[in-house]
Amino acid sequence: MTQDRLDASLDIDRRPTIDIVRIIQEQDARVAQAVAAQAERIAHAIDQIAERLSHGGRLFYVGAGTSGRIAMLDASELPPTYGVGPDLVRVIIAGGQRAYFEAVEGAEDDEEAAIEAVNDEVKPDDAVIGIAASGTTPFTVAAVRRANMLGALTIAVTSTPNTPLAAEADIAVVAETGPEVIMGSTRMKSGTAQKLILNAISTGVMIRTGRVYSNLMIEMPATNEKLRSRAVRMVELAAGVPRPVAVQAMRESHGSVKIAAVIARRKVGFNEARRLLSERTLREVLEP
Repeated sequence: MTQDRLDASLDIDRRPTIDIVRIIQEQDARVAQAVAAQAERIAHAIDQIAERLSHGGRLFYVGAGTSGRIAMLDASELPPTYGVGPDLVRVIIAGGQRAYFEAVEGAEDDEEAAIEAVNDEVKPDDAVIGIAASGTTPFTVAAVRRANMLGALTIAVTSTPNTPLAAEADIAVVAETGPEVIMGSTRMKSGTAQKLILNAISTGVMIRTGRVYSNLMIEMPATNEKLRSRAVRMVELAAGVPRPVAVQAMRESHGSVKIAAVIARRKVGFNEARRLLSERTLREVLEP
């Protein structure tokens, strides 16, 4: 489907620029609907991945080309947003790290490289998300197939139903975005769908694994002035205290939003706040 021609853009090269933009935007508007139709499968994937991570597993994204680079974008944002270690969510991309910055298109056919990468990295307790708009990319299909053999949880993210990738995965998330404005340019609608799906999955997993209180990023590392100010604001909101109290609590917490919220709300010291959090969730401590 992603390789079909879109009737609405057959004469796009002859149209005024404003028409080009409108054609692209009209097609973009369909992406959210295609992703929304997969809500139950996305939720199932979140719960299953969170279960694996809660027992020591890790999450791997596998992709080639655009799909691999979109995966890297999502994975790279998780440590500064949720305070997870860089090894918790990993990316296996066809062509290796060089492919993050330049096209290594031939690498997507290298099934042996995919199998070798999975053998080196993936364990039975892990979860693997294979991402491919067409659902046929040999590298990604081979990686998911091998991860299945190892006993890992596998998820497919694709724009095409009834494909090898969808068939190999335990959970198939198929956002049918249809033909691209420029035939085969899957960095457009298919890529947007992948970004939305990975955003939802990774955010949902972070929520389910306790890294969010209300809608606050309570594990966010405060590593620069902007983030320190944001952290203070989160303590204000979580603990329900004025800013000066939140500022002082952040100082006492050695930069931990979660610990600072307990210090400010429960009026305890650092060690007692840490002890309370070792026994209960932040919600249980703040709302006993």
